[in-house]
Amino acid sequence: MSGLELFALPFMQRALLAALFTGLAAPAVGTYLVQRRLALMGDGLGHVAVTGVALGLLTGTSPTWTAVVVAVLGAILIEVIRERGHTNGDVALALLFYGGLAGGVLLTGLADQSAASLQTYLFGSITTISATDVLVTMGLAAVVIAIAVGLSPQLFAVAQDQEFARVAGLNVRAYNLLVAVLAAVSVTVAMRTVGLLLVSALMVVPVATTQQVTRSFRSTLGASMVLGTLASVGGLVIAAFVERVAPGPTIVLLSLAGFVVTWPLGIWLRHRQRLRAPFPADDPVADIEHHSTGEHPHEHGDACGHIAVAHGDHVDYVHDGHRHAEHGKHYDEH
Repeated sequence: MSGLELFALPFMQRALLAALFTGLAAPAVGTYLVQRRLALMGDGLGHVAVTGVALGLLTGTSPTWTAVVVAVLGAILIEVIRERGHTNGDVALALLFYGGLAGGVLLTGLADQSAASLQTYLFGSITTISATDVLVTMGLAAVVIAIAVGLSPQLFAVAQDQEFARVAGLNVRAYNLLVAVLAAVSVTVAMRTVGLLLVSALMVVPVATTQQVTRSFRSTLGASMVLGTLASVGGLVIAAFVERVAPGPTIVLLSLAGFVVTWPLGIWLRHRQRLRAPFPADDPVADIEHHSTGEHPHEHGDACGHIAVAHGDHVDYVHDGHRHAEHGKHYDEH
């Protein structure tokens, strides 16, 4: 059966829907985690959610919903530990993460389930997702996206500068808890797509990729959601056309490939931005490191096409990697 015929089957259509909504939701929350330097929080919540999955297998209930409950409780506990800022807080978090993973494996054995049952949640199994799970995934993802986008001004203010947010009248603790809960829900949404052990990559890598080329929070949020969707759907398509390739790891590797491609571009853009920036007015180096040249093959002006940068009482032109400033009948280079 060809790849195109495969996508006509109901289970592949369900997988496409799950990939689409997961790709949108995970980076939306990941943007705030990266902004707060909590990029690995999704990975820790994935470990905690393993216990929730195993609890569902043990009780015969939906592993998705038990994972949501346990992950949310774990996220709240993580935020409380982080907020109190104890010196041994990182040890407490490590104990929580490892305990979640070990507890999940233990409960899976008590439920008389094989390791393969848990593996579908650890590494993802999007092609076996049921119609009910797709509806749950779509509903939870829609809630995450609506909150992450709708409350973006408040969430960004808290993530960027908590003291300023408090002065502005925002309830910082409540918004921090909200981000933690959204991260927990996103983890459970993505566990059937990329797996609990790889979910953090889908939350963080698209954000890190867009930060290479964007300069504003809104553009980073929007572009990371687009890249997350492209990676999720693209990884599923590649897995459909290539035999013995799992969708979950393919999605993650595709996201990483995007970062590798944009990284040199980000370096070049940052270098160009530094060239545009004027020197500080009180910087003595800016006044000392000038090299006079009597001849210059190009005459700078308003229509010369080179970038003009204000520098003290004169204007520099960016040309061939230098700053050229016309001084009388000669040019200074620095």
